[in-house]
Amino acid sequence: MLPTGTEIPEKRYFRIGEVSAIAGIEPYVLRYWETEFPKINPSRSRSGQRLYKRRDIEIILHIKDLLYQKRFTIAGAKRYLQQPQKESRIAAADSQPFTLERLRAELLAIRDLLSK
Repeated sequence: MLPTGTEIPEKRYFRIGEVSAIAGIEPYVLRYWETEFPKINPSRSRSGQRLYKRRDIEIILHIKDLLYQKRFTIAGAKRYLQQPQKESRIAAADSQPFTLERLRAELLAIRDLLSK
């Protein structure tokens, strides 16, 4: 699930600056994503600073991949993350570009259905 070359240090909690550096995302983007994605839910220190766990960082890196690499919209990424895993893989396959090979396979399958 982690992008190649991304390592998360072995710590219990991370502050927003550390998460920003690990993910390569500005802190204001992380704060915004917290409002959009309920799965990102850092706890707070006594002084009110965000404390992210390793799982939060993994989710952030997954969201970054969906938005920046796979070109999902925020709404599309939300829907993708809300689906059960099996359905997520199907949705990911459906979101792939429609190649000539895939089109040909679809047309052949339709032809076979019609010729029966």
